[in-house]
Amino acid sequence: MENLQDFMLLFRMQPSNEQPTAEQLTTMQQQWGAYIGRIAAQAKLVSTSRLGFEGNLINSSLAVTNGISVANNETLTGNMVVKATSLQEETEIAKGCPILALGGSVEVRNTIPMQS
Repeated sequence: MENLQDFMLLFRMQPSNEQPTAEQLTTMQQQWGAYIGRIAAQAKLVSTSRLGFEGNLINSSLAVTNGISVANNETLTGNMVVKATSLQEETEIAKGCPILALGGSVEVRNTIPMQS
């Protein structure tokens, strides 16, 4: 049996005020559905979520700023936790992510369980 570990994929995109057309939305939903479906069919999908565009930033002095973080002209748009045997395997899986075709990026990170 394979020794699987959890990896998190972090999806980033440049913020845009342009709204996709209904056709573009349908195409994106189909691409994401196929991508997530392939991972789920291999019993490697742990979780996935999209992030909204409303939020607050809290710094170490507890000051709160309304808005989301934009660094290097990109913002975090979602994440996925996937099981894989290695960082290299998960990197290959991430290369099929639809966000790449939209000009976005995927960061693949190993996860470290929190000890209680």
